[in-house]
Amino acid sequence: MAGLYSEGNPCRNSQRSGLNHGLREKENLRFEKMDDQDEARGLRRAERTLNDSEPQSEQEELIDRLEIFKIHGRDKQGRKILRIIGKFFPARLLSVEVLKRYLAERVYPRLGKKAFTVLYVHTGVQRSENFAGISALRSIYDAIPANVKENLQAVYFVHPGLQARLFLATFGRLFFNGVGGLYGKLRYVNRLDYLWEHVRRHEVEIPEFVMDHDEDLEYRPMMDYGLESDHRRVYGAPAVDSPALSIYSMRCIS
Repeated sequence: MAGLYSEGNPCRNSQRSGLNHGLREKENLRFEKMDDQDEARGLRRAERTLNDSEPQSEQEELIDRLEIFKIHGRDKQGRKILRIIGKFFPARLLSVEVLKRYLAERVYPRLGKKAFTVLYVHTGVQRSENFAGISALRSIYDAIPANVKENLQAVYFVHPGLQARLFLATFGRLFFNGVGGLYGKLRYVNRLDYLWEHVRRHEVEIPEFVMDHDEDLEYRPMMDYGLESDHRRVYGAPAVDSPALSIYSMRCIS
């Protein structure tokens, strides 16, 4: 699978060297845009672990250091929240099998046997860096235990872009639908203000770059986005104020 390497690949060392070089170039550009220096230093430390550990352990340590998955806070119904930051997911450096094992051993058990919700932050996600591929997503989804799928009540999808919406409208319906399926539990959240209607604001940590992007969208709501008609799972977006259009008929995709 493109973007993923396996532990048994004889060319792993040369691939890792190339990946490390590419990662350093891309991360340097990312660091320049980060206001939070602690976050930037954490990403650099995570990158250095690629040279210090065995393949499986280094990937697991990378997931921990980047805090891609974090269980903290509760929604307005008192349910646990699993926060996922899409921008922090290094798709090219993680094996699908290692990721599935990490979730099974370190995430699912902590969710317990009660209902919970997922807060997925899509802000700043790049397909080339953060998307593991359709086959990988399907494999990860199929490996989720039945009780975990049943306990999942909602997925709050923050800052969904046009490409993400189109992907979920096609492949999402095909792969993640059905009884108890993930697709039916998606809740698109265009702005953080609408998220706080469902999540306890002071119990969930939101990265600074997400809040900055949210503010940008308030002042430039049509920045790099298209328009779509109202959808029952869209929780809110600035209205398009035009004599020719009803203010309730169109919403910005963000």
